[in-house]
Amino acid sequence: MKYKLEWKYKLKGNEDILFTSDWIDGESALQAGEDIEKSGKGKEIIYYDEAGTSWSTKEMRKLLMEVEEDPHDITVFFDGGFNKETCQAGLGAVIYFKQGKKKYRVRANELFDEMDNNNEAEYAAIYYTLNLLEEMGVHHMTCEFKGDSQVVLKQLEGEWPCYEENLNRWLDRIEEKIKKLGILPRYRPIPRNENKEADKLAGQALQGKFINSKMQII
Repeated sequence: MKYKLEWKYKLKGNEDILFTSDWIDGESALQAGEDIEKSGKGKEIIYYDEAGTSWSTKEMRKLLMEVEEDPHDITVFFDGGFNKETCQAGLGAVIYFKQGKKKYRVRANELFDEMDNNNEAEYAAIYYTLNLLEEMGVHHMTCEFKGDSQVVLKQLEGEWPCYEENLNRWLDRIEEKIKKLGILPRYRPIPRNENKEADKLAGQALQGKFINSKMQII
């Protein structure tokens, strides 16, 4: 989750001037806010998160202590592979996140039956990653979703229309899950060569090779 600060600066004989920072990470925002307070040159410091929630410095300090224990700074790579002959989909997910001061990577895949096409496989892969995030205890966080299906990502953003009934059903399920978890999604299309991990996992699922691992990144 990114945050921005707003604070007032008073010049002698003039009205207060309102300053606003760029979007920065929580630790940097808190450090800046505390420095402004110590300098005595700023007042009424307010922190805003990307969801529009506001915090005081005291509340921000407490929030970051709580967040530190939960998975955060989450980036998800996903991919769905489709087998026309069997109408099966292989779903691959790679999730990078921080917890405490450590960084982790989760790799997982799954096989789905009765799929219609590759786009449906991509939607199923997104939904699969959301279930993994729910199992990890992720909630009320900004999550970046990266995949090589621009069509699916643009439809999830609402920029491109979706006319297929079965895909709209997946959209509804995905939006419902995102709302339940309080996730603020960021969708980013990437080239296929940047999505090799998730692509490999999807292919392995179609071959009957299943993986579910978590490792610390040094």
